[in-house]
Amino acid sequence: MIAATRVDESSLHYRGWRVVLACFLMAFFMFGFGLYGQGVYLAELQRAHGWSGTLVSAASTFSFLLTSVLVIFTDDLLVRIGLRSLILCGLVALGASTVLLALMETPWQLYLAYGLMSVGWTGMGTVVIATVLNSWFERRRGLALSLAFNGATCGGIVLVPLLLMLSDSVGFRSAMLAATTAMMVLVVPVVVIFIGWPTGMSPASEERSSGGVAAPSHSRKTLLANAAFWTMVLPIAVAVLAQMGFIIHQVSFLEPLVGRSAAGLAVTVMAAMAVVGRLSLGLFVDRLDPRLACAASMTSQAVALFVLLQSTNPTMLLVCCAVYGFSIGNMITFPPLIIQREIGASAFAAAMGLGTSISGIVSAFGPGIVGLVRSFTGSYTMAFAMCVVLDLVAAGIVLWRPGSRRKLAAS
Repeated sequence: MIAATRVDESSLHYRGWRVVLACFLMAFFMFGFGLYGQGVYLAELQRAHGWSGTLVSAASTFSFLLTSVLVIFTDDLLVRIGLRSLILCGLVALGASTVLLALMETPWQLYLAYGLMSVGWTGMGTVVIATVLNSWFERRRGLALSLAFNGATCGGIVLVPLLLMLSDSVGFRSAMLAATTAMMVLVVPVVVIFIGWPTGMSPASEERSSGGVAAPSHSRKTLLANAAFWTMVLPIAVAVLAQMGFIIHQVSFLEPLVGRSAAGLAVTVMAAMAVVGRLSLGLFVDRLDPRLACAASMTSQAVALFVLLQSTNPTMLLVCCAVYGFSIGNMITFPPLIIQREIGASAFAAAMGLGTSISGIVSAFGPGIVGLVRSFTGSYTMAFAMCVVLDLVAAGIVLWRPGSRRKLAAS
């Protein structure tokens, strides 16, 4: 049992909520720079250096795949260098990456910058955030995760327009340097002051106190033989694949139907609803079965996409995008809730790292598969219909509970 169960988690004086604030800021800058900002880099680097879109896009793919490999070892790093040191290393790597993006002159520097960004993801990404919040919360874990991960969406809503505005006024180089400075000024003191484990708790101490596995490598081997782990990881990976495919192709699909400005509005509404969805779910998800809630979210996205394909009415299309967006953010909230209930605390970081890696690799193919089906068929109908089927199949798999509920530590 974690230390958080001995205190009132609903009290604003509980230290765990200050940890949530730190995690929100980490997610804000990590996703803002590391995910949503990549569209800005693509345009600005092409404009500044004349580099092809293929070159810059390939660097993005390299970064995401490298991240999917590195996060597997998050649990080893937490044990060996400690939580705060890992986060600060990730923060320094992300800062070095964004500075290099501002100052680079040659293509090899682009790949170095994106490699450093992968190190940033390892130290500040979803695995670390979920692991530290899992140690601080028991009864309000779902709300804490929802609030912290909303920083990711806010990073896209706030940081990207800010970078574009500053780039127009003072130039891309100055904009990136200013934003990087702001990140360091805001995040470093918050991490140093607020981030840490509850008294007496850490991944290593949890393993010893619970009689859990002796080493992270053994945790990963045991996880790969755990059917419950696969019935959580695979359906979420498939659902995120479909989700990434729709998000990347959304504007291309909507623009011929409703025009460029309305398509842009649909993207904004979808992103805003992702925030609303996370907050709404966070208020009561701790009282729900996370697998059932996850299946419901996948099904709602399938229904929204199905209706989207049947309509050309601008209002209905906007409503469908809003409904779809409501569940987007929750796909990274469900895994830690399921892992804690069914696998346990002793192997939590190992399960999050391995699951995030698998999901990242699988979902990276989403945009390409949707684009390929669209090219073969000449429209998005079959491509998005495929996404509907994938969501429904994923919803069915995530409801499958092989054997009885058991903790990995007991295996």
